[in-house]
Amino acid sequence: MWNYEKRLEYPVRIKRPDARAAKVIISQYGGPDGELGASLRYLSQRYTMPSRQAAGLLTDIGTEELAHFEMIGAIVRQLTKGLSAEEIKAQGMADYFVDHTGGIWPQAASGTPYNAISFASKGDAITDLHEDMAADGATIQEQHGWKPLKTLDC
Repeated sequence: MWNYEKRLEYPVRIKRPDARAAKVIISQYGGPDGELGASLRYLSQRYTMPSRQAAGLLTDIGTEELAHFEMIGAIVRQLTKGLSAEEIKAQGMADYFVDHTGGIWPQAASGTPYNAISFASKGDAITDLHEDMAADGATIQEQHGWKPLKTLDC
């Protein structure tokens, strides 16, 4: 059990709705490298960690990812709140709106619904931690526009 404080650590206060931005940001909510997958990844892998400390660390990381999930949901909601059907359509989010109206639903920017296949929990600590590092590395590259280093010719 956790104590849940009913406030965002970093409150989201978007002043101008923008469905185009929401359509992109929704991937961070429920896309293949989004916060939902990250939280489930860590919380699922914790059970087979060889030490209580490692399991505890994955629990801490998983719950932190849930906080990120909450913040992204707040961002998407504020980016779409109050827009008319015409504005939603003009800004390219009509397909989402048809199915969910103002609801926040886990999907990628492409419209692909969240699928747990986007993360692994193999039961081997080395395999699972390697997958965690790869997933976090992919997310960092996406968020910051980093490109992989060029390989050296030997």
